[in-house]
Amino acid sequence: MAFAPVLHAEWIKIRTLRSMLWALGAIVFATAAFSALAALDGGGDFDPLFAAFFGVSFGQVAAVAFGATAVSSEFQAGALRVSLSAVPQRGRWFAAKAVAVGVPALAVGLVTGVVSLAVGTAVLGEKANGLTWTEGLRGTVGCGVYLALMALLAAGLTALLRSGVATLGILIPFLLLVSFVVGDKSGTVADFLPDKAGQVVLHETPEGTLGPWSGLAVTACWTVAALLAGAWSIRRRDA
Repeated sequence: MAFAPVLHAEWIKIRTLRSMLWALGAIVFATAAFSALAALDGGGDFDPLFAAFFGVSFGQVAAVAFGATAVSSEFQAGALRVSLSAVPQRGRWFAAKAVAVGVPALAVGLVTGVVSLAVGTAVLGEKANGLTWTEGLRGTVGCGVYLALMALLAAGLTALLRSGVATLGILIPFLLLVSFVVGDKSGTVADFLPDKAGQVVLHETPEGTLGPWSGLAVTACWTVAALLAGAWSIRRRDA
């Protein structure tokens, strides 16, 4: 079967599952809401760009849930066996699944970036006057790319572990606890954690080892590794 119809079938699965649509909507809502709260709490010495995008730290949880749910649904009630019966080329099927996850995550991530920047700067008021349009554009695009990468990271890990619960049990505590604990330790190996590296693009003046785009590149490497591991699992293990 050609790639286009496989992709179309995978997209139908995603858009017809209400839980996935709710997860996509939660990305926008959680990010904008927590960005507004962070902007209200801005003190005298703070990063206005990161304050506007602070909610990404919470919106990424919804992105992870979206990626994990999209793949974990295949491991329920023999759905993967049916999918692979229709598409025997397992690599092609998983590539279509990854695209079906990544494209809507990127689109929603870009919308999230626009909304978060608008809400954050509006709440910040005069405190946001120092931001340039290039910094805002970089933050908006970076937000979209970062959220898409986190959704794909979760998709790849779910394919490897064959469990959305296991993926969420690993990633969510890591994102909400471990990353915050090591978050202030710049210039160490912590700079290369997938979330900390990717969020460098959301800072007006990045600190530490990585720059805005090299940080996203590090996150992309984590994501590619997870997807390759997931593809290996799909191809080598029984459905």
